Amino acid sequence: MSREQLAVQRARKSFQTGKSKPLEYRIHQLKSLLRFITERRRDIADAVKKDLGKSANGTELFETLGLEGEIKLAIEKLAEWAAPRPVEKNLLTITDEVYVQPEPLGVVLIIGAWNYPWSVTLQPLVAAIAAGNAAIIKPSEVSSNSSKVMEELLPQYLDKDLFPVVTGGVSETQELLKQKFDHVFYTGSSTVGRIVMEAAARHLTPVTLELGGKSPCYIDKNCDISMACRRITWGKFVNCGQTCIAPDFVLCEPSIQSRVVEEIKKCIKEFYTENPETFEDYGRIINQHHFKRLMGLMEGSTVAVGGGSDESQCYIAPTVLQDVTGESKVMKEEIFGPLLPIITVSGVDEAIQFINEREKPLVLYVFSNDNKLIKRVIAETSSGALLANDCLVHFTVSALPFGGVGNSGMGCYHGLHGFNQLSHLRSCLIKQLNMEAFNNMRYPPHTDKKLGWARFFLLKQLNVGRLRRMALLAALAGLAAFVVQDSRISWRCWDERKIANDTGRSVWVEVCTEDRKARQSCFCIWRNIQQL
Repeated sequence: MSREQLAVQRARKSFQTGKSKPLEYRIHQLKSLLRFITERRRDIADAVKKDLGKSANGTELFETLGLEGEIKLAIEKLAEWAAPRPVEKNLLTITDEVYVQPEPLGVVLIIGAWNYPWSVTLQPLVAAIAAGNAAIIKPSEVSSNSSKVMEELLPQYLDKDLFPVVTGGVSETQELLKQKFDHVFYTGSSTVGRIVMEAAARHLTPVTLELGGKSPCYIDKNCDISMACRRITWGKFVNCGQTCIAPDFVLCEPSIQSRVVEEIKKCIKEFYTENPETFEDYGRIINQHHFKRLMGLMEGSTVAVGGGSDESQCYIAPTVLQDVTGESKVMKEEIFGPLLPIITVSGVDEAIQFINEREKPLVLYVFSNDNKLIKRVIAETSSGALLANDCLVHFTVSALPFGGVGNSGMGCYHGLHGFNQLSHLRSCLIKQLNMEAFNNMRYPPHTDKKLGWARFFLLKQLNVGRLRRMALLAALAGLAAFVVQDSRISWRCWDERKIANDTGRSVWVEVCTEDRKARQSCFCIWRNIQQL
């Protein structure tokens, strides 16, 4: 029996004991994961430095800071996320208990990526733990130093049986994919994503595929071009361009192309100095295979900015390419490196057409001061996300689902979306063994009269919220009637008292008795009743 098979069997056996289901246990594991990140921050930073040449502060900013936020959010919200979720009823089920109950899927396989080896591997793990699952963690072998640290240190903090780390290359991943899982969560390329999905299909296992693609960036000629280029430069060249949601190419009109080039050139100098090769916060290409691939993509295009390289250091300078067309070599695949092609279009019409003629991207960027133009791009294109006037930052919003569409992926995560993705949302209806008369309409013989009743009870729309408000109003009216019983009512009031309620609009209800004795205690009621 292979090492991979044994790990899966142990995880499933441990899951079947039910130990991962109690909320207290999930929170304990999440807190342990948070402790791992804080206590091993230096080990993580050193590993990423060796893999990608990233600085310690850069690692914290782009790897672990968001991860800490996801863990803390899950700890805070877990009881709410895992609670039964009541749903609207119809007339037939009005007296029944009807709700959705999230429950764990079982054993989840998480296959991480090398470009952000901690963030994109452990954020899905946060969702898996919060949802009550077991998880096999498979870090990318390409980021070998991070993979080694994860294998050695993570089991010191998390349950070794429920959350084992399995390392290795292609053969180990293939062996894992032969096993039966309850969900597979993969981050990486579309090519490998197809292989993962095919393997999962043999077991009818659902998948989440966080892929990538060529994310376009349209610059409107009437926007603040200097500000737009500043944000594009940051989004493109962070992590040396090795970011799945980095702007892959720029679309702009010919009249502003020269200015776009100059503004990006100025920002590169500001961010990374005159010599990015010696600058601490400019990283390296992950390995020589990808270095050679990227150098090959520049063939046939004009280098407007940068272009320098050092194969021995896997260094490629921040580079802007012009005279690029849709048929250029650099436009044939996702770049995933510090190369930014600029393609000229006649305007937003041609930009939208250019985008729609290609695979749906993971994110679409548009820079414009015209809100109507932005809304038009949203309405006439499709992408995993759309971000206007900035880059990357939608990834930091836990309330937004992060994921692709079509060739850029399927499924999503972050916050509640990740919890739902790795949970089974179980439909529950609890009925009592009484009121059988209401069920006669469904029993044979199926007469016209029964069909009429069935049509009424099944198709009649029921606004339960409105019924509750009407019941509340009726109860308040009954209370008012009780207060004024035995009193003769007059709509004169000489002593006003304001009585506050915690709901909606204000209504005067004036009550005053006419007899002398009662007049001494005459009062008015100011009652706030929620607007119906």
